[in-house]
Amino acid sequence: MTWYEDEVQHLEKTILSNPDLLGRTVFYGSSSIRLWAELATDFPQQSVLNLGFGGSTLAACGWFMERVLIPAQPKTIIFYAGDNDLGDGRHPEEVDLLFVGFMARLRQYLPQVPLTFLSIKTSPARMPLALQIQKTNQLIFQEIAPMPHTRYLDVASALLGSDGNPRWECFETDGLHLSRTGYRAWQTVLQANQPIFNDLVNQ
Repeated sequence: MTWYEDEVQHLEKTILSNPDLLGRTVFYGSSSIRLWAELATDFPQQSVLNLGFGGSTLAACGWFMERVLIPAQPKTIIFYAGDNDLGDGRHPEEVDLLFVGFMARLRQYLPQVPLTFLSIKTSPARMPLALQIQKTNQLIFQEIAPMPHTRYLDVASALLGSDGNPRWECFETDGLHLSRTGYRAWQTVLQANQPIFNDLVNQ
């Protein structure tokens, strides 16, 4: 996990030195979160905080939870991870187990804080993993269904064309990271599901 240390330390310092950042809607996860440069502009009615760190896996998000996510005292969590785990060769069942472990640890600290899991996207660069991605999303959807204060949101479909393949305009030239068009597609889905920004303790 030392590969992430510089970014994690930067996030720690940001949180500790800015008390005004506490208690916000926290976007947490991999570079698909970190590179969302217009996050605050896209959700002007919300107090958001971007705690993504590049290349992070679901395993890394769980590993650094106590250092990054918990100190931010999130009101709500929007979570994207699992993409890089599959890219590293993990099987859907392994990623599912990592998600279950992540949620178990999270609920020890934040038992009632709402969390929305953003479905894993199929990008042009990872088309060979399309079936594994679909399987992982299905497994995580099933895990989330009975979990209180937790929901699954399909943002992956917004990046696909009518043929079921990723729309290139939604991605950067590397075929992996989202373009501004891709982020606008995610923004549209999130805005259409405004309750994700609200308290789900009565769920």
